[in-house]
Amino acid sequence: MTSTSEPQKRRPAGSSARAVRQRRRRRKRILHTVLLLFLMAVLAAGGIYAVYLLKGGTFSMPAESYSASKEFFKSGAPGNDKRAKAFAADLCIVENDVPLESAALENDQTGLLFDLNSKKVLFSKGAYTRVYPASITKIMTGMLALKYGNMDETVTITQENVTLEEGSQVCGFQAGDKVTMNQLVNCLLVYSGNDAASAIAEHVGGSTSAFVDMMNQYAAKLGCTGTHFTNPHGLQDENHYTTPFDIYLMLKEALKYPEFTEITQMSSYTVEYTRADGSYMVTSLPATDHYLTGEAIPPKDVTVLGGKTGTTDNAGNCLALLSQNAYGKPFVSIVMGASSKELLYQQMNSLLESINSAS
Repeated sequence: MTSTSEPQKRRPAGSSARAVRQRRRRRKRILHTVLLLFLMAVLAAGGIYAVYLLKGGTFSMPAESYSASKEFFKSGAPGNDKRAKAFAADLCIVENDVPLESAALENDQTGLLFDLNSKKVLFSKGAYTRVYPASITKIMTGMLALKYGNMDETVTITQENVTLEEGSQVCGFQAGDKVTMNQLVNCLLVYSGNDAASAIAEHVGGSTSAFVDMMNQYAAKLGCTGTHFTNPHGLQDENHYTTPFDIYLMLKEALKYPEFTEITQMSSYTVEYTRADGSYMVTSLPATDHYLTGEAIPPKDVTVLGGKTGTTDNAGNCLALLSQNAYGKPFVSIVMGASSKELLYQQMNSLLESINSAS
């Protein structure tokens, strides 16, 4: 039987081979394209990462140098009243005055009482008010001496170190005397010697003015936005001022140095040094803190761990303390501007008597 359908056409053998080669070429092109895209992606990622590193590991705006003023924002009070939360994670924060029933400060005085463990403000009066610090200045001077000074170095007292205003608290050094840095720091923090402060400043900073610059720079680094120093000892200058809150910041930082609390707990210090003429001098210096000398008694079960006094006609009688209660909890207490030393310690006790009941 004869078929009526047309005969099936056969593809030439060469046509099949060309199709295979074309498919291979297409696959190669696709593979090359994928590899090229992958390589471009890798190069782009590398470029982005390089920019990331050049920007200090962040795609945000370039980091600005530290500005303490940006850590606070303005409120109705004169000065900067509140610290940014991120910066304040380890700080007590004061927004307004906080009354305390036992507190006995007078109307024109300032002060505060902070529970360092709970970061709780137990009392605050004028925490951001500008005040004269007097010798509480020496918290900063002593801290910078411990941070940057070599305690074993010998310092030669200069005429500048002993040319101070009449009636200034001095250890009795004379130009040409040789004293170690360790001795000067003890004289500074125990007896509050202004000649010791001047000698430390000149030795550590290279000059008094350079050291004062260091003081102001470090105060700014700590967030002390209400502070400006003009000297290393606290003798009266209208442009030399701080606030109770800034004193707290400085004291809190100083307490990181074990030597600071060791020295500021001493009831007296005996300095032995060589005079300019080669003779040997021994001087016993009592602490200016009456809690340490026994002239004032803290409330029962309160232990004074250290701090600094300050007294000038303009500043009044001032005291910044680290104390602990019967349970070992630490507190910072500050009283500024008392009219007499007796009143100062009465007022400080009016704050400290509350710390054993602090929750």
